[in-house]
Amino acid sequence: MSDPHIVALAGSLRDESFTRVATSHALDGAATAGATTELLDLREFDLPPLDPDLDGQGDSDDLVARVDAADAVILGSPMYHGSYSGVLKNALDYCGFDEFEGKTVGLLAVSGGSFPVTALEHLRSVCRALNAWVVPHQAAVPNSYSAFEDGAFVDDDTADRVATLGERVVRYADIEADPTTFESDQNEGADD
Repeated sequence: MSDPHIVALAGSLRDESFTRVATSHALDGAATAGATTELLDLREFDLPPLDPDLDGQGDSDDLVARVDAADAVILGSPMYHGSYSGVLKNALDYCGFDEFEGKTVGLLAVSGGSFPVTALEHLRSVCRALNAWVVPHQAAVPNSYSAFEDGAFVDDDTADRVATLGERVVRYADIEADPTTFESDQNEGADD
């Protein structure tokens, strides 16, 4: 695939978000690998809590169209209570199989404390249920308050790991989709 288009959802509403900084850095890695990139900063979208009885709430049609048009997606989230953010969950609820099935997804989680492994696991499960293909390489940024200074990574190894995520998403943007999973066949709400 030449010049794949990669979008990233930054699942934090905080003004000085470390997640947004890290997600932007992953997109820099994707751009270095030859992709066009777009950061979907969820602060800029009017996304009320999903009401499945209503179509086109707030800016949901715009968000869904931009995710759908992407060749691959990076999901970035802070870790809240051992999982990913409600802001990102709500954005993903507006999307579905049409936007994610067979699409390559990269995962990034940021934590103020220890490694945000459970947030990454939960995101991986959601993507698997949507029949997306999640790259094996994932990026975790622990101890975020000491990981950044002046909007940049302090540690080169962490910066490299996050940039590698963007590069891998580009490398595998056109991977052949796997057969559907048990989880997706059991997803009763997908067509509702």
